[in-house]
Amino acid sequence: MQSRRKFISTAGLMCAAASTIPLSNSFAQDAAPAVSTTARLKKTLKLNMVKSKGSLSDKFALVRDAGFAGVELDAPGFDIEEAKAAMQATGIVIDGTVNVDHWQVRHTDPDPASRTAALLSCINGLRATAAVGGDTMLLVAGHGKDGTPAEVFDRAVANIRLAIPVAEEVGVKIAIENVWNHFLYDHEGGTDQTAEELARFIDTFDSPWVGVQFDIGNHWKYGDPAGWIRTLGDRIIKLDVKGFSRKRGAWTQMSDSDIVWADVRQALQAIDFRGWVAAEMESGDLEYLRRVSKEMDELLVG
Repeated sequence: MQSRRKFISTAGLMCAAASTIPLSNSFAQDAAPAVSTTARLKKTLKLNMVKSKGSLSDKFALVRDAGFAGVELDAPGFDIEEAKAAMQATGIVIDGTVNVDHWQVRHTDPDPASRTAALLSCINGLRATAAVGGDTMLLVAGHGKDGTPAEVFDRAVANIRLAIPVAEEVGVKIAIENVWNHFLYDHEGGTDQTAEELARFIDTFDSPWVGVQFDIGNHWKYGDPAGWIRTLGDRIIKLDVKGFSRKRGAWTQMSDSDIVWADVRQALQAIDFRGWVAAEMESGDLEYLRRVSKEMDELLVG
Protein backbone atom coordinates (compact mmCIF):
# COMPACT_ATOMS: atom_id res chain seq x y z
CA MET A 1 0.00 0.00 0.00
CA GLN A 2 2.84 2.37 0.82
CA SER A 3 4.25 2.22 -2.72
CA ARG A 4 0.79 2.85 -4.20
CA ARG A 5 0.26 5.90 -2.01
CA LYS A 6 3.78 7.25 -2.67
CA PHE A 7 3.14 6.94 -6.44
CA ILE A 8 -0.19 8.77 -6.23
CA SER A 9 1.27 11.55 -4.09
CA THR A 10 4.24 12.03 -6.42
CA ALA A 11 2.09 11.93 -9.54
CA GLY A 12 -0.33 14.43 -8.04
CA LEU A 13 2.46 16.88 -7.27
CA MET A 14 3.83 16.51 -10.79
CA CYS A 15 0.39 17.19 -12.30
CA ALA A 16 -0.12 20.16 -9.99
CA ALA A 17 3.16 21.70 -11.06
CA ALA A 18 2.57 21.08 -14.76
CA SER A 19 -0.98 22.42 -14.81
CA THR A 20 0.05 25.88 -13.61
CA ILE A 21 2.05 26.33 -16.83
CA PRO A 22 0.43 27.20 -20.19
CA LEU A 23 -0.11 24.10 -22.30
CA SER A 24 2.99 23.04 -24.17
CA ASN A 25 1.78 19.89 -25.91
CA SER A 26 1.15 19.50 -29.61
CA PHE A 27 -2.46 20.62 -29.47
CA ALA A 28 -2.01 23.80 -27.44
CA GLN A 29 1.27 25.38 -28.42
CA ASP A 30 -0.21 28.72 -29.43
CA ALA A 31 -3.08 28.84 -26.95
CA ALA A 32 -3.72 31.64 -24.51
CA PRO A 33 -2.46 30.79 -21.00
CA ALA A 34 -4.94 28.86 -18.91
CA VAL A 35 -6.37 30.71 -15.93
CA SER A 36 -4.62 29.78 -12.69
CA THR A 37 -6.21 29.87 -9.24
CA THR A 38 -3.78 29.07 -6.46
CA ALA A 39 -0.59 27.04 -6.29
CA ARG A 40 -2.44 24.37 -4.34
CA LEU A 41 -5.90 24.07 -5.91
CA LYS A 42 -6.91 24.41 -9.55
CA LYS A 43 -10.51 24.89 -10.62
CA THR A 44 -12.26 22.79 -13.22
CA LEU A 45 -15.92 21.96 -13.88
CA LYS A 46 -18.19 19.52 -15.66
CA LEU A 47 -18.90 20.67 -19.21
CA ASN A 48 -22.67 20.34 -18.69
CA MET A 49 -22.48 23.29 -16.28
CA VAL A 50 -21.83 25.58 -19.25
CA LYS A 51 -25.11 26.99 -20.54
CA SER A 52 -24.19 28.05 -24.06
CA LYS A 53 -25.35 27.22 -27.58
CA GLY A 54 -21.95 27.94 -29.08
CA SER A 55 -19.24 25.59 -30.28
CA LEU A 56 -17.03 23.60 -27.94
CA SER A 57 -14.36 26.29 -28.36
CA ASP A 58 -16.93 28.94 -27.39
CA LYS A 59 -17.81 26.96 -24.28
CA PHE A 60 -14.15 26.53 -23.33
CA ALA A 61 -13.63 30.28 -23.74
CA LEU A 62 -16.56 30.94 -21.42
CA VAL A 63 -15.06 28.53 -18.89
CA ARG A 64 -11.75 30.40 -19.08
CA ASP A 65 -13.42 33.80 -18.75
CA ALA A 66 -15.29 32.58 -15.67
CA GLY A 67 -11.99 31.89 -13.92
CA PHE A 68 -11.54 28.15 -14.44
CA ALA A 69 -8.40 26.44 -15.71
CA GLY A 70 -9.91 23.14 -16.81
CA VAL A 71 -12.99 21.24 -17.87
CA GLU A 72 -14.18 17.64 -17.63
CA LEU A 73 -15.92 15.94 -20.56
CA ASP A 74 -18.03 12.77 -20.65
CA ALA A 75 -16.13 9.82 -22.08
CA PRO A 76 -16.17 7.92 -24.31
CA GLY A 77 -18.11 9.62 -27.10
CA PHE A 78 -16.77 13.16 -27.46
CA ASP A 79 -15.07 14.35 -30.65
CA ILE A 80 -11.36 14.11 -29.89
CA GLU A 81 -10.21 16.43 -32.67
CA GLU A 82 -12.80 19.05 -31.75
CA ALA A 83 -11.69 18.86 -28.12
CA LYS A 84 -8.02 19.30 -29.09
CA ALA A 85 -8.92 22.32 -31.20
CA ALA A 86 -10.89 23.87 -28.33
CA MET A 87 -7.94 23.45 -25.98
CA GLN A 88 -5.56 24.99 -28.49
CA ALA A 89 -7.87 27.95 -29.10
CA THR A 90 -8.50 28.76 -25.45
CA GLY A 91 -5.71 27.37 -23.25
CA ILE A 92 -8.25 25.42 -21.22
CA VAL A 93 -7.07 21.98 -20.07
CA ILE A 94 -9.18 18.84 -20.23
CA ASP A 95 -7.86 17.64 -16.91
CA GLY A 96 -10.10 14.57 -16.84
CA THR A 97 -13.37 13.00 -17.86
CA VAL A 98 -16.47 11.32 -16.43
CA ASN A 99 -17.49 7.90 -17.68
CA VAL A 100 -20.64 8.43 -19.70
CA ASP A 101 -22.22 4.99 -19.10
CA HIS A 102 -21.52 4.10 -15.48
CA TRP A 103 -25.06 4.57 -14.15
CA GLN A 104 -26.86 2.57 -16.85
CA VAL A 105 -24.14 -0.02 -17.65
CA ARG A 106 -22.70 -1.09 -14.32
CA HIS A 107 -19.68 -3.01 -13.12
CA THR A 108 -21.85 -4.61 -10.42
CA ASP A 109 -24.74 -5.77 -12.62
CA PRO A 110 -25.66 -9.43 -11.96
CA ASP A 111 -25.61 -9.98 -15.75
CA PRO A 112 -22.06 -10.80 -16.94
CA ALA A 113 -22.83 -9.29 -20.37
CA SER A 114 -23.63 -5.95 -18.73
CA ARG A 115 -20.41 -6.07 -16.74
CA THR A 116 -18.50 -6.74 -19.96
CA ALA A 117 -20.16 -3.72 -21.57
CA ALA A 118 -19.24 -1.61 -18.52
CA LEU A 119 -15.62 -2.72 -18.82
CA LEU A 120 -15.54 -1.85 -22.53
CA SER A 121 -16.95 1.62 -21.81
CA CYS A 122 -14.35 2.09 -19.07
CA ILE A 123 -11.49 1.10 -21.37
CA ASN A 124 -12.73 3.25 -24.24
CA GLY A 125 -13.17 6.17 -21.84
CA LEU A 126 -9.62 5.81 -20.55
CA ARG A 127 -8.24 5.83 -24.08
CA ALA A 128 -10.32 8.87 -25.09
CA THR A 129 -9.18 10.72 -21.97
CA ALA A 130 -5.54 10.01 -22.74
CA ALA A 131 -6.01 11.23 -26.32
CA VAL A 132 -6.73 14.76 -25.06
CA GLY A 133 -4.17 14.79 -22.25
CA GLY A 134 -6.46 14.10 -19.29
CA ASP A 135 -5.08 12.14 -16.36
CA THR A 136 -8.24 10.80 -14.67
CA MET A 137 -11.59 9.31 -15.58
CA LEU A 138 -14.26 9.55 -12.87
CA LEU A 139 -16.14 6.28 -12.39
CA VAL A 140 -19.16 5.22 -10.35
CA ALA A 141 -18.15 1.75 -9.19
CA GLY A 142 -21.64 0.24 -9.29
CA HIS A 143 -24.90 0.17 -7.38
CA GLY A 144 -25.68 -1.37 -4.03
CA LYS A 145 -29.04 -2.67 -5.23
CA ASP A 146 -27.33 -5.04 -7.66
CA GLY A 147 -26.86 -7.65 -4.91
CA THR A 148 -25.68 -8.17 -1.37
CA PRO A 149 -22.96 -5.83 -0.10
CA ALA A 150 -20.35 -8.57 -0.55
CA GLU A 151 -21.55 -9.45 -4.06
CA VAL A 152 -21.51 -5.84 -5.19
CA PHE A 153 -18.09 -5.21 -3.64
CA ASP A 154 -16.55 -8.29 -5.27
CA ARG A 155 -18.10 -7.70 -8.69
CA ALA A 156 -16.94 -4.08 -8.74
CA VAL A 157 -13.38 -4.99 -7.78
CA ALA A 158 -13.17 -7.89 -10.24
CA ASN A 159 -14.51 -5.91 -13.21
CA ILE A 160 -12.69 -2.62 -12.63
CA ARG A 161 -9.45 -4.47 -11.96
CA LEU A 162 -9.55 -5.69 -15.58
CA ALA A 163 -9.21 -2.07 -16.75
CA ILE A 164 -6.10 -1.31 -14.69
CA PRO A 165 -3.59 -2.54 -17.32
CA VAL A 166 -5.16 -0.11 -19.82
CA ALA A 167 -5.11 2.72 -17.25
CA GLU A 168 -1.40 2.09 -16.75
CA GLU A 169 -0.75 1.82 -20.48
CA VAL A 170 -2.35 5.17 -21.31
CA GLY A 171 -1.45 6.98 -18.08
CA VAL A 172 -4.99 7.74 -16.90
CA LYS A 173 -6.11 6.96 -13.34
CA ILE A 174 -9.53 5.51 -12.51
CA ALA A 175 -11.09 7.96 -10.03
CA ILE A 176 -13.89 6.34 -8.03
CA GLU A 177 -16.51 8.86 -6.90
CA ASN A 178 -18.50 8.69 -3.67
CA VAL A 179 -22.09 9.03 -4.84
CA TRP A 180 -25.63 8.17 -3.79
CA ASN A 181 -25.39 4.63 -5.15
CA HIS A 182 -26.16 2.66 -1.96
CA PHE A 183 -22.62 1.30 -1.96
CA LEU A 184 -19.92 1.56 0.75
CA TYR A 185 -22.28 3.40 3.12
CA ASP A 186 -25.78 2.89 4.56
CA HIS A 187 -28.29 4.93 2.60
CA GLU A 188 -30.74 4.73 5.51
CA GLY A 189 -28.07 5.38 8.12
CA GLY A 190 -27.25 8.46 10.13
CA THR A 191 -24.94 11.43 9.65
CA ASP A 192 -22.02 9.88 11.54
CA GLN A 193 -20.91 7.40 8.86
CA THR A 194 -17.22 7.19 7.95
CA ALA A 195 -15.11 6.56 4.86
CA GLU A 196 -13.65 3.28 6.14
CA GLU A 197 -15.45 1.08 3.60
CA LEU A 198 -14.53 3.36 0.70
CA ALA A 199 -10.91 3.30 1.85
CA ARG A 200 -11.02 -0.51 2.07
CA PHE A 201 -12.49 -0.68 -1.44
CA ILE A 202 -9.68 1.44 -2.92
CA ASP A 203 -7.01 -0.45 -1.00
CA THR A 204 -8.30 -3.78 -2.33
CA PHE A 205 -7.01 -2.83 -5.78
CA ASP A 206 -3.53 -2.13 -4.36
CA SER A 207 -2.80 -0.07 -7.47
CA PRO A 208 -1.60 3.50 -8.05
CA TRP A 209 -4.04 3.64 -10.97
CA VAL A 210 -7.18 3.56 -8.79
CA GLY A 211 -8.02 6.37 -6.40
CA VAL A 212 -10.89 8.60 -5.28
CA GLN A 213 -12.46 11.66 -6.85
CA PHE A 214 -13.95 12.79 -3.57
CA ASP A 215 -17.18 14.76 -3.84
CA ILE A 216 -17.28 17.12 -0.86
CA GLY A 217 -21.03 17.68 -1.01
CA ASN A 218 -22.25 14.17 -1.80
CA HIS A 219 -21.86 12.61 1.62
CA TRP A 220 -22.64 15.53 3.92
CA LYS A 221 -26.03 13.78 4.24
CA TYR A 222 -24.29 10.72 5.71
CA GLY A 223 -21.10 11.92 7.36
CA ASP A 224 -18.55 14.66 7.91
CA PRO A 225 -16.70 15.54 4.66
CA ALA A 226 -13.68 16.72 6.63
CA GLY A 227 -13.53 13.39 8.42
CA TRP A 228 -13.86 11.49 5.14
CA ILE A 229 -11.04 13.56 3.65
CA ARG A 230 -8.74 12.80 6.58
CA THR A 231 -9.53 9.07 6.39
CA LEU A 232 -9.06 8.83 2.63
CA GLY A 233 -5.87 10.91 2.68
CA ASP A 234 -3.71 10.41 -0.38
CA ARG A 235 -6.23 8.04 -1.90
CA ILE A 236 -7.89 11.27 -3.05
CA ILE A 237 -6.56 12.23 -6.47
CA LYS A 238 -9.17 14.85 -7.38
CA LEU A 239 -12.14 16.61 -5.80
CA ASP A 240 -15.71 17.37 -6.83
CA VAL A 241 -17.58 20.14 -5.08
CA LYS A 242 -21.21 21.11 -4.64
CA GLY A 243 -23.40 22.27 -1.79
CA PHE A 244 -25.91 20.25 0.21
CA SER A 245 -28.21 21.37 3.01
CA ARG A 246 -28.98 18.79 5.68
CA LYS A 247 -31.69 21.07 7.02
CA ARG A 248 -33.46 21.33 3.67
CA GLY A 249 -32.46 17.89 2.37
CA ALA A 250 -31.49 19.43 -0.98
CA TRP A 251 -28.55 20.25 -3.22
CA THR A 252 -27.53 23.88 -3.06
CA GLN A 253 -24.89 26.30 -4.18
CA MET A 254 -21.80 26.11 -1.99
CA SER A 255 -22.59 29.27 -0.04
CA ASP A 256 -26.18 28.14 0.62
CA SER A 257 -25.19 24.80 2.14
CA ASP A 258 -24.62 24.01 5.80
CA ILE A 259 -21.34 22.21 5.13
CA VAL A 260 -18.65 23.45 7.52
CA TRP A 261 -16.23 24.70 4.89
CA ALA A 262 -13.61 25.79 7.44
CA ASP A 263 -13.31 22.16 8.56
CA VAL A 264 -13.04 21.04 4.93
CA ARG A 265 -10.22 23.52 4.29
CA GLN A 266 -8.35 22.33 7.35
CA ALA A 267 -8.74 18.68 6.30
CA LEU A 268 -7.44 19.38 2.80
CA GLN A 269 -4.46 21.16 4.27
CA ALA A 270 -3.89 18.30 6.72
CA ILE A 271 -3.58 15.75 3.90
CA ASP A 272 -1.67 18.29 1.78
CA PHE A 273 -4.08 17.92 -1.13
CA ARG A 274 -2.84 19.66 -4.27
CA GLY A 275 -4.64 19.41 -7.57
CA TRP A 276 -7.91 19.77 -9.43
CA VAL A 277 -11.27 20.64 -7.86
CA ALA A 278 -14.28 20.18 -10.15
CA ALA A 279 -17.51 22.11 -9.71
CA GLU A 280 -20.57 19.93 -10.27
CA MET A 281 -23.71 22.04 -10.00
CA GLU A 282 -26.56 23.28 -12.13
CA SER A 283 -25.77 24.94 -15.44
CA GLY A 284 -25.58 28.67 -16.03
CA ASP A 285 -24.20 31.55 -18.05
CA LEU A 286 -20.93 33.43 -17.69
CA GLU A 287 -22.10 35.55 -14.75
CA TYR A 288 -23.33 32.46 -12.89
CA LEU A 289 -20.10 30.54 -13.51
CA ARG A 290 -18.09 33.49 -12.26
CA ARG A 291 -20.07 33.35 -9.00
CA VAL A 292 -19.33 29.62 -8.70
CA SER A 293 -15.65 30.27 -9.34
CA LYS A 294 -15.58 33.00 -6.69
CA GLU A 295 -17.31 30.78 -4.12
CA MET A 296 -14.76 28.03 -4.75
CA ASP A 297 -11.97 30.50 -4.04
CA GLU A 298 -13.62 31.87 -0.91
CA LEU A 299 -14.81 28.60 0.64
CA LEU A 300 -12.03 26.19 -0.34
CA VAL A 301 -9.04 28.50 -0.14
CA GLY A 302 -10.35 30.96 2.44
